[in-house]
Amino acid sequence: MEYLYKFKKLVNNARKITVITGAGISAESGVPTFRDSSSGLWKNYRAEDLATPQAFEKNPKLVWEWYNWRRELISKCKPNPAHFYIAQLEKEKNSFLITQNIDGLHRKAGSENLVEIHGSIWTVKCTNCDFYENNEDISVEYPPSCPKCNSLMRPGVVWFGESLNGNDLSKAVKECISCNLLLVIGTSGIVQPVASFPFQAKRANASIKIIDINPQKTSISQIADLYIRAKSGEFLQNLL
Repeated sequence: MEYLYKFKKLVNNARKITVITGAGISAESGVPTFRDSSSGLWKNYRAEDLATPQAFEKNPKLVWEWYNWRRELISKCKPNPAHFYIAQLEKEKNSFLITQNIDGLHRKAGSENLVEIHGSIWTVKCTNCDFYENNEDISVEYPPSCPKCNSLMRPGVVWFGESLNGNDLSKAVKECISCNLLLVIGTSGIVQPVASFPFQAKRANASIKIIDINPQKTSISQIADLYIRAKSGEFLQNLL
């Protein structure tokens, strides 16, 4: 109860809130990480072998089959209380969300003011022109072709070895360094550049408050003003 009181006080006193979420919040909804030992292999391929531009260029059909399999798994998952609390926070405090997750569960929960920094599995984009669109079919018919230039379409996610969208990255950094409360939920603090955002925010504004909710401590926990050792859905359901 002490942590709950401290959390509510920091949120209520905040002028501007930015939220960062990682794979932990999705795992609570049953979304596989696709990189751990239990779910990391698909037809003897690792995620690192398939989520690359080189893999898509070599065998686009194989990559699309893998993403269709992932779409089917994710389609069965639903937002959990943490997703709904973040959407509620946006309505009550006009908060901004930066998510590393591609599963679309934040949007399903009602979040609109957000950046999906690694893209979304529910979008497809052209490999040749600037066309992209939402596609929430559980399985994308192969080969998907661009209605604009007839080139091959690919999943609208950021692959290993690719740069993040520059506009999304700039927006995310700006929101982090301009807020006075940064809420970090379910992220390992390892994947860059998002892992560096809390540290950038602290350097830009020493008075910023950081709350970290995670079952395990990370490097971000060390600089947090409040560290809550818990699963985010279990803790945040008390605030819905």
